Amino acid sequence: MDDSCLKTVQIGTGAEARMIAVRQRAGAPLGLFWLGGFKSDMRGSKAEALDQWAKAQGRACTRFDYSGHGESGGAFADGTIGRWLEESVAVFTTCCAGPQVVIGSSMGGWLALLLIRELLRRQSKGRASPASVVGLVLIAPAVDFTEELLWKRFSPAVRREIEQKGAWSQPSAYSEEPYVITRRLIVEARDHLLFDGLIETGCPVRVLQGVQDEDVPWDHTVELVSRFARDDVVLTLVKDGDHRLSRPEDLERLMVAVAEF
Repeated sequence: MDDSCLKTVQIGTGAEARMIAVRQRAGAPLGLFWLGGFKSDMRGSKAEALDQWAKAQGRACTRFDYSGHGESGGAFADGTIGRWLEESVAVFTTCCAGPQVVIGSSMGGWLALLLIRELLRRQSKGRASPASVVGLVLIAPAVDFTEELLWKRFSPAVRREIEQKGAWSQPSAYSEEPYVITRRLIVEARDHLLFDGLIETGCPVRVLQGVQDEDVPWDHTVELVSRFARDDVVLTLVKDGDHRLSRPEDLERLMVAVAEF
């Protein structure tokens, strides 16, 4: 039974206004902040397991659904990396306080790194958040996936359909409903790419990656790890692990990584 507190945060104004659903568990530091994947929600197996671990440890835990996902408002097709980043920053700065360990899965790994970059930018301008990031756990991080794992791998026919019609429906291995890949998603994401430079978070980073992952190949994650400038980074490759890393042994490995902080 989920006994975490459900609340909503309104983000944006006018046509951009949307209600973001947040599930929060009170507890001691270090708090946990969950960022889910593309088309995933905060009631997934990893998010639920993390919340229950936090409960057992007496730790605070915050998770939420991006707009167009799960219990939040808005249309999925309106989503962009920038839009979901805005929501991530708003929930983190509004709902969290004190030191936090940020856990990002798949697209959430990309958003976690963008969140830290934005927090550091604000701090440099004297706008420090009441919450800070002291540790980062990334699970099959899909950094720059719109460009590296989608656009560059699409056939000329798919690219043409996106450019001319504005969207293409990609079959999903995880749902009967396809993923709608919009031109706006691809183009807007180019403002947030990280593979074009070095990455510095200022905190320890732990990365879990399945070698059998067909969505985010392990060599993509190795490339990501090579771009961390000075951070303490440990990459764990799970030889028989897939993209979800949701088996009991995978969840146990996740909790071990989180427990380092």
